[in-house]
Amino acid sequence: MPEQGPVPVRGPESGAGAGSGRGAPSSGGAESGRGRSSRTGGRGRRRPSWARALRPSGLNRAPGAVPAARQAGPYLTPAQAFDALYAYCAPALVRQAYLLTGRRDLAHESVERAFQRAWDHWPEVARDPDPAGWVRAAAHDWALSPWHRFRRRYRHPEPPPPDDHDRALLDALLSLPPPYRRTLVLYDGVGLDLPDTAAETEASTRAAAGRLLYAREVLAERLPEPAGPRELHDRLAELASSGRTRAAEPAAVRVGGERRARLWTRTAAAVTVVLIGSTAMTLHTAPTHYVPPVPPGETVRGVPPRAAPGPLSDDQRELRDRLREALLDGPERLTPEAR
Repeated sequence: MPEQGPVPVRGPESGAGAGSGRGAPSSGGAESGRGRSSRTGGRGRRRPSWARALRPSGLNRAPGAVPAARQAGPYLTPAQAFDALYAYCAPALVRQAYLLTGRRDLAHESVERAFQRAWDHWPEVARDPDPAGWVRAAAHDWALSPWHRFRRRYRHPEPPPPDDHDRALLDALLSLPPPYRRTLVLYDGVGLDLPDTAAETEASTRAAAGRLLYAREVLAERLPEPAGPRELHDRLAELASSGRTRAAEPAAVRVGGERRARLWTRTAAAVTVVLIGSTAMTLHTAPTHYVPPVPPGETVRGVPPRAAPGPLSDDQRELRDRLREALLDGPERLTPEAR
């Protein structure tokens, strides 16, 4: 559970989703290491204002999150810091997860699970140099998990986007292997530089560059119109911004995470009790010494068969008659007969 100590407010640029040592926030759709300005890319080109759809929404775009917390005092409680981080990253993370999966329900679920995990590990996330990157990595990992294919609700595809160009771009994205798709979204969509993209995808810089070039080649072959890096970034932003991208409320996410943690705790306690009980029963009923097993019976061979008794002789018949005439009880049976 998150610790209850206050978190100091360091300003909008470092509060929720603070930048890492690279000088700019780079997660949850955070601002890229390629560009320090919110409207100028690392290659010296101007980005339209709506193209920031894949970037974090920024604290200035969530007026109810941080200003109210800053009026309360010089420190943020863990819940207030979590809410600020959620307002900063959640909308962009939903759009990124949609580009990775093509499913809006799965995108919302991935973001909620990532923030629930962040709330469970809040002391670690709050001290992380890039808390938004921590949550983004968790959301992308959940969105690209191969176990979703076995879930019944995700066996059938969702309705495609209404626009033909968006539909073609989404089909081309989903045709890429998950590592290539994630590299393309992080580099051309989010705006991370190549080393950061390689670090987040757990690959070398050369491997990340190869994946990026291959993904661009596949998209260039499958898209009806050629798209350069700038056009690709704008088209990814348009595709991610289409449809329902509203994230859940941070309080509901926190409550859901706490409820899930309690459920897992109770389940673990119940399993532990069952294991202890079964172990105690085994110790009580187990034998204390070795009992050799009884060998199975075998047929005895070479023994002659038992013969039936023949007729009685004269002496045997006389003895039988005498025994029948003698008394069966009384003192006479115990008195020796004199001869």
